[in-house]
Amino acid sequence: MSNLSPDGVLVIDKPKGLTSHDIVDIVRRLYGIRRVGHAGTLDPMATGVLVVLLGKATKLSGHLLNSDKEYFVKMLLGVTTDTGDAFGTVTAVGSADNVSEDLIRKTVLDFKGEIKQVPPMYSAIKHKGVSLYKLARKGINIPRKERSILITDIEIVEMKMPYISLNVSCSKGTYIRQLCVDIGTRLNCGAHAVQLKRLKSGSFALKEAITIDDLKKLSGESLFRALIDTSDVEARRDISA
Repeated sequence: MSNLSPDGVLVIDKPKGLTSHDIVDIVRRLYGIRRVGHAGTLDPMATGVLVVLLGKATKLSGHLLNSDKEYFVKMLLGVTTDTGDAFGTVTAVGSADNVSEDLIRKTVLDFKGEIKQVPPMYSAIKHKGVSLYKLARKGINIPRKERSILITDIEIVEMKMPYISLNVSCSKGTYIRQLCVDIGTRLNCGAHAVQLKRLKSGSFALKEAITIDDLKKLSGESLFRALIDTSDVEARRDISA
């Protein structure tokens, strides 16, 4: 390993099935450093942009966590799960046969702007020091307060019933799984996310991301060249975030 200091940001294209913490552990081992964090959790089902902070770059976590996000999500109408995604257990089956495309377009657009959202039980939010998802796995349901979030843009990419694909630009703290659930509830047929990809986190886009497999192929100074320098990150801060 080089004597260079591993301070900087990695933009990882997270694969499906791994947790954000799994990615942090892999980066710790590759760079031989304990001081590693990330700027915004991705669900195990989700793929795409995970911003990983190493060394002195962890001081930027507050700013980066507050950044706006952009997602692609594919949802299935007519089926509800306990997690709001395809990793969960089916809790209800409805029908989207009588849901018109015009109603879907109108309903989706109704979610644009500042809205209220109740965080899902399957989330990392803590109740008395315990993550809600851990309580949910035990069958415990805790009342959650609704939060204000901002959907700056929401666009239907494809309608291939009963599947609807969306691009969503939103503020921090937005749960895309819950957005799908809420759309399904409004349509009176239920829904859940079957595919979720984060396209952008703040100024970091998918096009500059590296896969974990490719990162593992690097060694020595090439590992450090994969890092975005802390000064470069600060220079391109999104002031509006």
